[in-house]
Amino acid sequence: MCGQENIEPKETVWGLVSHFFYDITHFDGKFFSTTRYLITRPGFLPKEYIEGRRARYLHPIRMYVFSSALFFLCLYSVFHFHGEEGGEKKDKKSDIIASIPDSVKARALVNAKDREDSIVVERALDLARPYMRTPEIKKSDTARVYSKKFRKERFIVNMTNPDQRYASIKEYDSIQKALPKNEKDNWIERHAKHREIELNARYNGDQKAMWRDLLEKFVHTFPYLLFISLPLYALYLRLLYYRRKQFLYVTHGIFLIYLYIFTFIDLLVYFGLNQIHESMDWGWMGWIEAAVLLYGVWYAYKAMRKFYGQGTGKTLLKFFILNTLAFCSIIILFTGFFLFAVFKF
Repeated sequence: MCGQENIEPKETVWGLVSHFFYDITHFDGKFFSTTRYLITRPGFLPKEYIEGRRARYLHPIRMYVFSSALFFLCLYSVFHFHGEEGGEKKDKKSDIIASIPDSVKARALVNAKDREDSIVVERALDLARPYMRTPEIKKSDTARVYSKKFRKERFIVNMTNPDQRYASIKEYDSIQKALPKNEKDNWIERHAKHREIELNARYNGDQKAMWRDLLEKFVHTFPYLLFISLPLYALYLRLLYYRRKQFLYVTHGIFLIYLYIFTFIDLLVYFGLNQIHESMDWGWMGWIEAAVLLYGVWYAYKAMRKFYGQGTGKTLLKFFILNTLAFCSIIILFTGFFLFAVFKF
């Protein structure tokens, strides 16, 4: 068509990546300059926003979407639950290998003539332990292994029941209808029993598979949890600063959006350092990780003081109250979202 821009129809990978970052950040320095101010000057960007100086910075909503997407992408790649069962099997196997049966030791020591021979045989068994296989071990020989396994698993909540006496929900409901009124399960018990029957049919009593899928579902509700928590925390700030009439409810929301964005960045840095710490086994990296987390706490306090313009004492008191309310709220939200995951995964 006449007047249409003449562009190359074939797009390279680098071109796609470049256009992506151009769309997100305008590629004119807004994203990087905004991030620099966000990290180094607590409370500066929300103050600039409410005072109308916005053109020089990336819009907070757009930055929140980008940073939260990047954060949860990294979170789900680091903390995932698929394949956990295989790792547990490996651990169990190593536990069995590490525990040499008494019968094997007795047969090995039968030809030992003195104490020195016994020491040599026991050292040889220690060296051979990684290569030994014990497919059939008596209960007396595995007491230590079993106790370790029991301590690890005894606190698992049983949500599937391999001895389930109801073959289906229909069978359970029909039995409930036949019972006297005072012996029937209440509303909560009925829904819990329905869910137990469903999970038992799906997983056939496999607790580990059930918990793996449940935790996977629960972790993927975190973005919705944060989405709900933001307006709730804005309400807390509105109550804490109700005498400051210049700060509207939406103003507190803007402040929290910038604070959430910084938190995403701070945790991304922490996760990156943690991965380096685990892969390189550098003990001193723990101090840097702690410093990153402490900087996040200090940043939140400093941002409140800068943005709301109150003194140290009032800001510290309100910072403590806000975090107490936020902690109680997040516990309630976590519980609610976990129960939602239990009935929806």
